[in-house]
Amino acid sequence: MSAPPEHFDAVVVGSGFGGSVMTYRLAEAGRRVCLLERGKSYPPGSFARSPQDMKQNFWDPSRGLQGLYNVWSFRHIGAVVSSGLGGGSLIYANVLLRKDEKWFVKEDLANGGYESWPLTRADLEPHYARVEKEIGVNAYPFDASPFYDTPKTQAMREAAAALARSKPGQTTWGPLPLAVTFANSAGPPVPGEPIPEAIPNLHGRTRTTCRLCGECNVGCNYGSKNTLDYNYLTRALKAGADIRTRCEVRSFQPREGGRGYDVFYVRHQDGVTDTHHLPLQHATCDNLVLAAGTFGSTFLLLKNRAAFPALSPRLGSAFSGNGDILGLTLHSLNARTGAGRVINPSRGTVITSAIRMADALDGVGADGRGFYLEDAGYPEFVNWIAQTADVPGMLLRLWRFAVAWIRRRLATNPASDAGALFSALFGDGNLTRSCLPLLGMGRDVPSGHFTLNDGGFLDLDWSLAASNPYFERVRDTMRAVSTALDGTFQDDPTWYLSRLITVHPLGGCPMGKDPAEGVVSNNGEVFGYPGLYIADGSALPGPVGANPSLTIAACADRFADRLLGH
Repeated sequence: MSAPPEHFDAVVVGSGFGGSVMTYRLAEAGRRVCLLERGKSYPPGSFARSPQDMKQNFWDPSRGLQGLYNVWSFRHIGAVVSSGLGGGSLIYANVLLRKDEKWFVKEDLANGGYESWPLTRADLEPHYARVEKEIGVNAYPFDASPFYDTPKTQAMREAAAALARSKPGQTTWGPLPLAVTFANSAGPPVPGEPIPEAIPNLHGRTRTTCRLCGECNVGCNYGSKNTLDYNYLTRALKAGADIRTRCEVRSFQPREGGRGYDVFYVRHQDGVTDTHHLPLQHATCDNLVLAAGTFGSTFLLLKNRAAFPALSPRLGSAFSGNGDILGLTLHSLNARTGAGRVINPSRGTVITSAIRMADALDGVGADGRGFYLEDAGYPEFVNWIAQTADVPGMLLRLWRFAVAWIRRRLATNPASDAGALFSALFGDGNLTRSCLPLLGMGRDVPSGHFTLNDGGFLDLDWSLAASNPYFERVRDTMRAVSTALDGTFQDDPTWYLSRLITVHPLGGCPMGKDPAEGVVSNNGEVFGYPGLYIADGSALPGPVGANPSLTIAACADRFADRLLGH
């Protein structure tokens, strides 16, 4: 702390969809920008795959863990977010959908309302377009060849047709816009081809086109995903941004005299678990941009609230899980022949297509809050875990193997070919190739509220009650999909514990038209504190409905315009 602090035009905290966009836009405009990211960088080939590496692939530096996944657990909801250069783009399912125009609701917060968006779809349209171009968005090419028209894509299309017959005008299906490179030119997509880059990526590594391996959510080791480190952050670095990894912000405050902010952070080191005594680094800035995610930014503001007495009383409000809920459709296959509906969910990008169910706001006769139902998948190695987890079946196969082997050894003239004996150890594999995971997300009620508990940790008051009609509507639709596909619906087991898991946490520092409605304006600037911005999911005043990444990035692009005086 003896050295004078470094000064920047802007310090950006976090490198997710908000932080990366802000960093690039400011650096491109010639501002001196420092990006502080607590996690590591992940070049192609560095994402964990072995059990030992996966064990270390979680975030808790005080326990020696500085990995990719940050798992939060509250009373009625848990969440999984990312820690790494590129933020959530490293582990998300690549979907970049615009928020539906009529879902920008404006409720009266003073009279029982929960969300009020101080901007519209029209306000974000130019920013949506700019972000899509910068990241590189491609529709899932299901019609390019049979290789890309996966069984789960076919199943969703079939289910959507059945739903559309029962609810005319309320159900649509389509392939999704994905931040994935499938092809290098206007020609047909080809898996595994090197991707040429106009600007070499900041890792200096070769990327290849998508192989449909289903590993999007555990980090793409081929570089096929257009994650933020390959576009916004690479361009920001070329424009002169100072990008620092393994740097975690601890506190910040307005500078003496009221111009700019002091920022204090630590540098994480391998093997150091006493994180409370890491030496503090000090930087100053004219503009401070918090983009540490819904949990990170909200926690930092609550923790440092004493330095910001004029903050809106809405701090901590409007939490939403974006309506996330999981389900599973199971199909029966003939144990001997394997006949039946085969899904193979590990083949394809994690998500390929979606069924959109209309909202009452859409004016097409729907009753209830709208949502998207998307097919889901997982890496091939999860199939091995699921298959071997069938303990009774495995024990029975081992017993049969042992008996057959003994008989073989005792036989007078045993057959020399033992391949069938070993093949039987693997079972029929029907469990893992016949299931269709379903991911629902939509317009739940943003009723959660963050506080700090007595230990100084982030706490969340949220329950299913306010959003239960929405969740029941999603579950009913999942059952209908299962029925249309001659399958059986299985709830996420946590549902029966009145608990959910979200991968899209939003709110905590919501936008509003004034401090009575929100913490920040519709330009992202914190009310009462010029030069302090919040540019991540915490600034959204309610659910996006669709996957929120694109809307977060578009808002950040709009906020950058405001900061730059455009």
